[in-house]
Amino acid sequence: MITIDLDKLSVKPGWRVLDVGCGSGRHCCALSRFKGVEVVGTDLVYEELTKACERVALERSFGTLKARYCEFAVSDICFLPFKDGFFDLVICSEVLEHVLDPGEAVSELSRVLRPGGDLVISVPRTLPEKICWALSRSYGASSGGHLRIYRREELQLLVEGKGLSHWATHFAHGLHSPYWWLRCVVGLDNENSRLVKLYHDLLLWDIMKKPKITRVLDALLTPVMGKSLVMYFRKGEDVCS
Repeated sequence: MITIDLDKLSVKPGWRVLDVGCGSGRHCCALSRFKGVEVVGTDLVYEELTKACERVALERSFGTLKARYCEFAVSDICFLPFKDGFFDLVICSEVLEHVLDPGEAVSELSRVLRPGGDLVISVPRTLPEKICWALSRSYGASSGGHLRIYRREELQLLVEGKGLSHWATHFAHGLHSPYWWLRCVVGLDNENSRLVKLYHDLLLWDIMKKPKITRVLDALLTPVMGKSLVMYFRKGEDVCS
């Protein structure tokens, strides 16, 4: 499930790309299919990075891995182990809602991005997220849960305050909001809900097969209740950190 629209970014051979909070490597794998790029994924959870390595190995076995390399490291978003301006593109998808100090996190994302490079951030969209919080007390209180709800204007001001300029926005995953609302209703830890399992199977079918019916439904629902807000920023040429 890819949240970022990579077609907007004109990824070029030789680019260094960082995916912060990469989880099991969904965006890293997509980026690894671009010829000649150098992809690095970081996350706090070692087990997730193990899954990411396995996914990259599958890309290699299928012959779809075109990147110069795709590597992973355990790292905190507020203490990234890279030089200033090292990356041409930085992605941070569905991470900032978990972070105690988003200002420090965005400062680090900006620091490791070269002047003129793009930073892409996605967070849960305001209204679908508010519904989740209203339906389930444990949604935000569970370990690793969401600590805050972002408004579009709030996120834009936060990132622009670090010297980046906003240039595009879209929403993503219209089919996913009802799934999370359903999970909140039946209980996030409820593994026995047949309805949740059926909806999960529908989402997997959509991801794997991309049938026309679900693609049309997603296109209709995403502007109204897409689960994710995706924002694109560019670092000013005269900004060094």
